[in-house]
Amino acid sequence: LFEHQPYTLALATKMAKVAETEKLDLLHVHYAIPHSISAILARESLKPNLKLPVITTLHGTDITLVGADRSYLPITRYGIVQSDGVTAISHYLKQATEETFQFDKIEVIPNFICGTDYRRHEVPSLRAKLSPDGLPLMAHVSNFRPVKRPIDCIEILARVLKRTKARLVMVGDGSERAQAEHRARCLGVQDYCSFVGKQPKIVDYLSAADVLLLPSEQESFGLAALEAMACEVPVIASRVGGVPEVVTDGETGFLSAVGDVEKMSADAIRLLEDETMRREMGRRARESALSRYSTDQIIPQYINFYERILAA
Repeated sequence: LFEHQPYTLALATKMAKVAETEKLDLLHVHYAIPHSISAILARESLKPNLKLPVITTLHGTDITLVGADRSYLPITRYGIVQSDGVTAISHYLKQATEETFQFDKIEVIPNFICGTDYRRHEVPSLRAKLSPDGLPLMAHVSNFRPVKRPIDCIEILARVLKRTKARLVMVGDGSERAQAEHRARCLGVQDYCSFVGKQPKIVDYLSAADVLLLPSEQESFGLAALEAMACEVPVIASRVGGVPEVVTDGETGFLSAVGDVEKMSADAIRLLEDETMRREMGRRARESALSRYSTDQIIPQYINFYERILAA
């Protein structure tokens, strides 16, 4: 009957079974498509024997999906509206969701970071491998999709090298990696740029880095920026989406218009040439990350939201 396994239905069946077996109080799922749809099917299939409220957390992919194909709008809106509670990871995403789906019952509960797991620590062997001559090190961490604009990082490196010596490590993999590597060769900066692919311990690479480059075309939140900040790494990023909610321009990093590699390069040079500024900005970045986005700050917000949904 089906050429491929019906994932949404299979997931709904599994959710219902686990909820019934474990006597769950609620289901908290991430992304409206497909997970909220599966959760709603599970909730409805368990009535009237079990009340199972569904909470959906939006991360921005749903907006992107509908933006790419408007035919997904009705089913995505259904998943959001039929949830018993909805959260978004940034004020930007809340507003974008309201505008796209005409639905405003959304609570902002941002992403969080564990300050114990994400903290700067000494990684001398990795640092020596990435920068054997002791040059300052910039880093980019992403899935190398076009929206992340990894090629901009290569352009920034080329401009930085005209003024000062530095290196760049590109962490991750994806469709734009080959083009980024090609651009590095075209600009003659390949000897100062390392592509290391996906890495299981991102915190080690952040600990080795002096500056993070995040020139994305769009970010609903900017989790890579938050992780870097927790590791005392100043962030040079695009002023898009939820990033300005995370990075304070001039305090914990520098923000620029999308594609403005000239300004990003100038900001990078300022930080790379001024170790005192870099360290002070990194210190403020960690303070900001932990004071606003630590598990101690955010998890109680979720618990409070759960209690309100259960009491409704």
